Amino acid sequence: MPAVCIAPMSASPNPVALPDWNDRPDPLLLLTMALVGVFAFLQVYSVQSILPELQRDLNATVVQIGSAVGATVLAVALVSPLMGMASDALGRKAMVVASVCALALPTMAMIQVESVHGLTVLRFLQGLAVPGVTVVTIAYIGEEFRGAAMARVMAVYVAGNVLGGFLGRFVLGHLTEWMSWRAAFGVLGGLNLAGAVLVGRVLPASRHFVPNLRLGGALRTLGELLRHPGLQAACALGLTVLFVQVGMFTYVNFHLAGAPYHFGPAALANVFAVYLIGVVVTPLAGRWIARLGARRTILLSVGLSALGVGLTLLPTAGGVVVALALAACGTFITQSATLSFLAYRITQGRSLASGLYYTAYYLGGFGGAWVGGFAYARGGWPGTVALLLGVQALGWAIAWRFMPPPRVPPVAG
Repeated sequence: MPAVCIAPMSASPNPVALPDWNDRPDPLLLLTMALVGVFAFLQVYSVQSILPELQRDLNATVVQIGSAVGATVLAVALVSPLMGMASDALGRKAMVVASVCALALPTMAMIQVESVHGLTVLRFLQGLAVPGVTVVTIAYIGEEFRGAAMARVMAVYVAGNVLGGFLGRFVLGHLTEWMSWRAAFGVLGGLNLAGAVLVGRVLPASRHFVPNLRLGGALRTLGELLRHPGLQAACALGLTVLFVQVGMFTYVNFHLAGAPYHFGPAALANVFAVYLIGVVVTPLAGRWIARLGARRTILLSVGLSALGVGLTLLPTAGGVVVALALAACGTFITQSATLSFLAYRITQGRSLASGLYYTAYYLGGFGGAWVGGFAYARGGWPGTVALLLGVQALGWAIAWRFMPPPRVPPVAG
């Protein structure tokens, strides 16, 4: 599959004096990349564990609450390509740190929210800051690492995403048992401010970044990326992946809060402990991707996720939680493999390519939150599961048809 080549990458100005990250990334570097992933996603889905509380206190419908969840991912989708272009011109580290800090501001403003519409606006503002972390970090990893080291660092970063998604839901749900949900949002905002300071101190500066200040060059890069078949396939697959993930983990809360389960905020927060399995599984996925290839890994992981979604129809709470764990693990592995697929096939314009991918990915998340609301309102949890399985079947078909394995060069003889 062809790679996009726009402009040559410069080597580090002093490569001899720098440690070889591609040999074996040191533990501090891996921990730092995981923390960046944590703070990127601490706020994105935090509201999911308290959705029934928000629906009651703000006198909102299921669809309105689902739209508040989707507002953040919609903003991420809209801003991601622009953030990619800005990062290609301005750099990586400073943008990551500023974006982690910017996430704290609308979060702390939620202390004063009085309506579901106000909540939706602030959730949208949160999403505007997220691409400054996600898009730029993917580009950073693609520039600074190669081969097995790249796959390993990418998997650790995605594991940090998973952990951040869990912690946001877990912390907010349990804090709501001890204080108002408005005050709990203030605590989460303070955590993001602390995260900005920490990332600013420990994230290594880029070694291989070359700024591209020419708008015309960026537009040419955009045109070539939009025609790149590998990016097209990854974007289509990513859309289906987050559609299912957001739809499942949004409306299963209403399912478990109702009869016969009657879960409260803390119990719903504990359900998201299934994400911790993903923290373990996702780094291991880096090895599986290297051995099986991205396409084969994706086909297996989408199948695993679909099995989990179907099993959420089991009648016991324990069965539902186990099913959610299977579905989540499949999703995390799929995401890691898809990002590795992109990193191997896109050699230039990586930040813009990441932005385009995240546009499709988060549009899928918005679709899952919005369309899933109508499915749940009309068909309950079984209707939602039917919708999600249909979308997963589409994603599997996309990977099978449009994500072929890399061509193996002929052996000279």
